[in-house]
Amino acid sequence: MNDTEQLLATVHALLRAEGMGEAATVVRKYPAHLEQTGYDNWNGGTNIIELQFQLPADDYARLGSKRTLVEEQITTRVKAAIEPTSQDWYSAKIVPAKEFRADWRSDVSDLPRQVRVNIVDGLHLENVRWHGKLDDVEFLSRLVNLQQLPSTDSRFPDAAGDIWQHRYNNDDWDDDWVFSDSRFQLMDGTADEFLRFLCEVVHPVVRPERDEALNLVLQFNDQLRQAGWELYEEERIAGRPRFSYRLLQEGSSRVVLRARTVADALDAGWMAKEIERLEHAVDRDPALAIGTAKELVETCCKSILSKRGIAVSKSDDLGDLTKKLTKALQLVPEGISEAAKGAENIRLILRNLTQLTSNLAQLRGLYGTGHGRDGQHRGLQPRHARLAVASAVAFVDFVSETYHHRESLGRSD
Repeated sequence: MNDTEQLLATVHALLRAEGMGEAATVVRKYPAHLEQTGYDNWNGGTNIIELQFQLPADDYARLGSKRTLVEEQITTRVKAAIEPTSQDWYSAKIVPAKEFRADWRSDVSDLPRQVRVNIVDGLHLENVRWHGKLDDVEFLSRLVNLQQLPSTDSRFPDAAGDIWQHRYNNDDWDDDWVFSDSRFQLMDGTADEFLRFLCEVVHPVVRPERDEALNLVLQFNDQLRQAGWELYEEERIAGRPRFSYRLLQEGSSRVVLRARTVADALDAGWMAKEIERLEHAVDRDPALAIGTAKELVETCCKSILSKRGIAVSKSDDLGDLTKKLTKALQLVPEGISEAAKGAENIRLILRNLTQLTSNLAQLRGLYGTGHGRDGQHRGLQPRHARLAVASAVAFVDFVSETYHHRESLGRSD
């Protein structure tokens, strides 16, 4: 074992013993090397040495403002391990790993062609018109200046003319012509071009029916997540979501996106506010995220019960709300008798989901601020928050889908 590995192992052990999990992970997971960055003649000469940890761009960006804290935590333990045997000055530095991809300028590989093909095939299978309520020219004019694109028909000076001619006068282009037209580069161009197109497909002006747009976003994101992208609600226009796109930064963002969709489907403004708190608190304030996860379940229950005209009293706790909802939605599937094992298993799953968020919320009180703590106190971690959030979203997703299923069948199922 070389000296650097021995130093890293010692620093890792110190960080773990002191509960600094994120810093310990950096030391364990990423390559590191010692680099002399300076020399000081004072006191017989002192080397200034940096212990550099190289993180992939995504991981480096994910640390964000926490990088400085993690560097300080590692530096302190490096000094503790080094000082008995050396007078040199050591510090830790987190740096982005150097990357190179031959096609990095094109950005094409950031959204594989197969993902695009799957999305287009999905539109075809569902008989979805990509241009929505608009005609082809109106839709595409929202993305590009068609007067500046060349015509493929010598009778017309620009793309606007030949598109209108072949789509509406002659009607000799198929509905999906745009995906194979080289002028728009949707299948082989940059990720930005294709993602901007998808955002326009679900724009409120193009697709005014909110539920239709939300269902399409779910379908798109099922494919986009494989490549690390997602569509997300950026703002609202006349109460309808307008979507933009972004790279996925946190695993939690996937369940948060699903929770937003549920809130939209239930038209529950309360849920939307709680989801916003969740999104910002999972990593920054795990205790707050855990409490908010419980509140999200409560709000979902109250929203559905209200829509069903079932009274909810101020004294109803989470358990009471869950019981009322289970009865109102007949969550035990038809065809399974009350005595059957399957019925009891389903009830236990639902009960455990709600109990999990409730128990974690109680932990929030135990580990929250406002009380004196001894030097060994360890607070709740983001992983606890992600467990609570994922559990809460699993519950609200299931009961909201059941609610909409019952409504679509006139509550007869």
